[in-house]
Amino acid sequence: MKIHIKNGRLIDPRNQIDAQCDAFIADKRIAAIGVPPEGFVADQVIDASGLIVIPGLVDAAARLREPGYEYKATLESEMAAAVAGGVTSLACPPDTDPPLDEPGLVEMLKHRARSLSLCRVFPVGALTRGLEGCELTEMAELTDAGCKAFSQADAPLTDTRVLLRAMQYAATFGYSVWLRPQDSFIAKDGVAHDGEVATRLGLPSIPVVAETIALSTMLHLARETGARLHVCRLSSAAGVELVRAAKREGLALTCDVSMNHIHLSEMDIGFFNANCRLSPPLRSLRDRAALRAGLLDGTIDIICSNHSPVDEDAKQLPFAEAEAGATGMELLLPLVLKWAEQDGMPLLEAMKLVTVNPAQLLGQKVGYLSVGAHADICIFDPEATWVVEPAALKSQGKNSPFLGYEVRGRVRYTLVEGQVAYQA
Repeated sequence: MKIHIKNGRLIDPRNQIDAQCDAFIADKRIAAIGVPPEGFVADQVIDASGLIVIPGLVDAAARLREPGYEYKATLESEMAAAVAGGVTSLACPPDTDPPLDEPGLVEMLKHRARSLSLCRVFPVGALTRGLEGCELTEMAELTDAGCKAFSQADAPLTDTRVLLRAMQYAATFGYSVWLRPQDSFIAKDGVAHDGEVATRLGLPSIPVVAETIALSTMLHLARETGARLHVCRLSSAAGVELVRAAKREGLALTCDVSMNHIHLSEMDIGFFNANCRLSPPLRSLRDRAALRAGLLDGTIDIICSNHSPVDEDAKQLPFAEAEAGATGMELLLPLVLKWAEQDGMPLLEAMKLVTVNPAQLLGQKVGYLSVGAHADICIFDPEATWVVEPAALKSQGKNSPFLGYEVRGRVRYTLVEGQVAYQA
């Protein structure tokens, strides 16, 4: 299949391209940029006039809910949501049922994903068996099966000796460890940020110190072991400062933030809006400002959707009893565009946070538009507006803090391996 994408504004952060030029695709790869290869005859021409052509988005945290939670979402529904949002590659956390702690489970997930011929799925393996925090998994076998990193997802790992051994083992073999910083004892039973909103509503709270204590432990162990650490879902100003200081001293680590936390705060909980029941919790306006500043100065490397579809019944409960999570892959692009516009971040730089940076974290040769690269491409209309409504979402999970919001930026085409996987 040969495709000619013409008249589009092409943005490629890795190659520092932001120009009006055509792209030519052949044999699942990018055959040329600007000038067609000799003898090139397109089977399909996509007119991208007024549209922006970028590498397919790479989402560093998207729960597909299979295996085990098919009542919340299925691979079919969530991979359809991915390509509708311009996401062509995603990392899937290990907190399925059973968790991704056995090679057979990982291979089954990858086989199911490949059979759908939509976006690329990169499993993140469980760091401990059953995510119970007691016994290390067979990381070498899981890596052979296709895992790109190891994580506890949101499951606590309270035994720091186990964490130390896990990071020592990972450092020995060059594996990446992804950890979300939250002290499970301090955060126990908490559902909202420890601030004025939680106090007014009488909600059990999670103080910032739950994040900073856990983060300090992780940073000390990373310093001791030399393990490659990725900090997942920073949520506080204090957490950003700890990461900034660690990077300043030369510690090799990366970190991400959820798109929800750069736009929302505890104030959005309003009167017990369960769609704002998220993990980590939405924090103060000061914390939100610090997260945005961390993105601008490079302290935070990646924006992810933290896509966590939840079934309707689990959200139709009082706030403290509702399940944490929100759908997000289809909103990743418009929310990053909105943030970039608000904070004056050039589009070329903003796109790094959702393309080449997460691709590098996963160690994958995706997220860029060089000649010879995989033809994973997102073509979107930067001016098209749409309202976030359940009917507008492909995901089986219809819960989002942004329901009712009007957003700008609509995906028109998503190409994976040189094939049109989505067309609006």
